[in-house]
Amino acid sequence: MSTNTVVPLRRRSNGNHTNGEAFNGMENIVKKPDDCYTNGNGGVERSKASFLTWTMRDAVYVARYHWIPCFFAVGVLFFMGVEYTLQMVPAKSEPFDIGFVATRSLNRVLASSPDLNTLLAALNTVFVAMQTTYIVWTWLMEGRPRATISACFMFTCRGILGYSTQLPLPQDFLGSGVDFPVGNVSFFLFYSGHVAGSMIASLDMRRMQRLRLAMLFDILNILQSIRLLGTRGHYTIDLAVGVGAGILFDSLAGKYEEMMSKRHNLANGFSLISKDSLVN
Repeated sequence: MSTNTVVPLRRRSNGNHTNGEAFNGMENIVKKPDDCYTNGNGGVERSKASFLTWTMRDAVYVARYHWIPCFFAVGVLFFMGVEYTLQMVPAKSEPFDIGFVATRSLNRVLASSPDLNTLLAALNTVFVAMQTTYIVWTWLMEGRPRATISACFMFTCRGILGYSTQLPLPQDFLGSGVDFPVGNVSFFLFYSGHVAGSMIASLDMRRMQRLRLAMLFDILNILQSIRLLGTRGHYTIDLAVGVGAGILFDSLAGKYEEMMSKRHNLANGFSLISKDSLVN
């Protein structure tokens, strides 16, 4: 009968000494027999709660090799304090947005230079066209529909959320007739389709090892985000969630491809073309 149990975020021991390699917390550690007991069903269970086996060396190890979750754990405690002490924005006032605060000077420059605002809007629209062209190209020309499926998922969910909770357009919004959506029409604020679409394209480029092109898109995405804050075209939360949405829907599209490939037993992977068409 095996006595192996999974102990997360612990040092890996070989019996005599601690292995100095970083441990991802998902491997099995053989526990001593006195740490386990056999239940009535013949299974093996722990006789101690996990935290009772922790040592100071474990704490040091976690802090050293798992500093990222430790950092976010400290962030949880910090923002718990902030949330309980922060005075909320009054109901009749404009929403507070730290990105708007950081781009006040850019907003003033664009407000005083309509031609510059129009130029940047036009360049941003060109970037959106680049995203769209790449995403559609991967499907129509390369036969890889994942990015296109991801974009369909993303924009549909964006429409549902944007309609469900309609945020007020900032008072300092600087529109342009050449901005996307072209014509300076109304649009959903939450979440940013500009940013999410860029992420979807960038992630696909990385899968295909088009690393320089992906880096270029990431840089343009950052510049686009700064402009959107400067023109008050999006709140900061729209941009942050746009990044997460791009990653999320790319992952969901990948899972959809995997599911459909298994269901239809496609030897050559997922395709939006029927098997009969592939044979012909």
